[in-house]
Amino acid sequence: MEPTLTVNLIWLAGVLVNFAIIVAALLILPKRRKPTAAMAWLLAIFLLPYLGILLFLVIGSIKLPKSRMEAQARIDERIKERVALARLDSPHADEPRWFQRVLEQAEQLTGIPALHGNAMTLNGDYNGSILQMAQEVDLAQRFVHVEFFIIGFDDTTRPFFTAMENAVKRGVTVRLLADYIATRKVPNSKEMTAELDRIGVDWAWMLPVEPFKGKYQRPDLRNHRKIVVVDGTVAFTGSQNLIDRSYDSPKNIKRGLKWQELVTRVEGPAASALNVVFLSDWLIETGHQLSDEYVAVETMPAKGDLLCQVLPSGPTYSTENNLRLFLALIYGATEKVILTSPYFVPDEAMVYAITSACERGLEVQLFVSEVADQWLVGHAQRSYYSVLLEAGVRIFLYPAPYILHSKHFSIDDDIAVIGSSNMDIRSFSLNAEVSVLVRGESFVADMRAVEQGYRDAGRELTLEEWRREPRSATFYDGVARLTSALN
Repeated sequence: MEPTLTVNLIWLAGVLVNFAIIVAALLILPKRRKPTAAMAWLLAIFLLPYLGILLFLVIGSIKLPKSRMEAQARIDERIKERVALARLDSPHADEPRWFQRVLEQAEQLTGIPALHGNAMTLNGDYNGSILQMAQEVDLAQRFVHVEFFIIGFDDTTRPFFTAMENAVKRGVTVRLLADYIATRKVPNSKEMTAELDRIGVDWAWMLPVEPFKGKYQRPDLRNHRKIVVVDGTVAFTGSQNLIDRSYDSPKNIKRGLKWQELVTRVEGPAASALNVVFLSDWLIETGHQLSDEYVAVETMPAKGDLLCQVLPSGPTYSTENNLRLFLALIYGATEKVILTSPYFVPDEAMVYAITSACERGLEVQLFVSEVADQWLVGHAQRSYYSVLLEAGVRIFLYPAPYILHSKHFSIDDDIAVIGSSNMDIRSFSLNAEVSVLVRGESFVADMRAVEQGYRDAGRELTLEEWRREPRSATFYDGVARLTSALN
């Protein structure tokens, strides 16, 4: 064969393969995917066909394996059956009609009902919150359930490990779940798991990536929940992981970064609802159904006057539960919306909801960190500042070297949400999260005090200041924003 003909055939084959890739991408990518995500994937594949395809094969699926999806569906049905058998009276008949609809939607999505009779307190002291959880574990009589995205064994967490060890010695069953990828990245993760084995904790990985053991899914689909439940009557949740506030990372220590968190202690029926979330994850990861540990919500005595709705979300659900809840609340607000999120990379629906709140004349504030621990996410977040500031959102920057990692927001003077969910595309679509919706003026007043602390510690970013940002920085912001849509 002549060299010229060979070159032409190779060139023609390359053109045909590239055309086939484009056609396949146009047929496959838009299905059940948001337009922005589809466009980002199409752009990646059109510009870098082979690299784009490889990337899509690795992280292109936004759902977990069918077996996990089916297990979650069975769990939801079982929860609904138990709630129906309990014949609970509607706990929100006296609430505003729009808020009743929000609660009904949340229950429809997860099976978990809104429950009255809860008491909740906030704790923004990093070491103090771990000590508070350890003290509660020391009081455990039946069981302790622990679930964290990241767990480290260090001087900060040692009191909690000691409390778990003492609980086991007393005959208390201690079960623990940790995210496989996130926790194994911690430098001393092997020492941590060895300590769990030594003290007798029954533990398992969440979403393990072990293809040779038949355990595989998209590697960056993670379980980001943070839950501690003691005897089904007291629970903790929020933004904080079980690790030193530097995350035991040499890079963070070198930069002097310290994480600022917010944890809530829950007492009452909502603690049992958080336990249901743990039991669901335990069943999915281990195959063991712990019916003997289930604490029926209808038998829980009232501990306070707060109405709470526990809402799990994540890729085991067919809908973005947390995004739907957040949007409904923001659209229902009549006076103010105050948001706190360390990674603020919203989708179009969230941007419209926030800017629409400004256009309705509401006071809207956003608390974020002045510095970022993740370069790409930090720049993607910055890309939204212009549209927010121009709409009238007041943005407050929490000062370095602290990373404001708290995840909560408040609506008007009587509604708040706290949990593990960021206001970003990853938390909406890719991570398993848990949020607690709270109705009660006393709790929101406590959250207002926390927000004021952020305001006093940081500074406000103005539109005039932002417009002076160098173009080189805003260029990176735009690129990072495009990559954030690859979900």
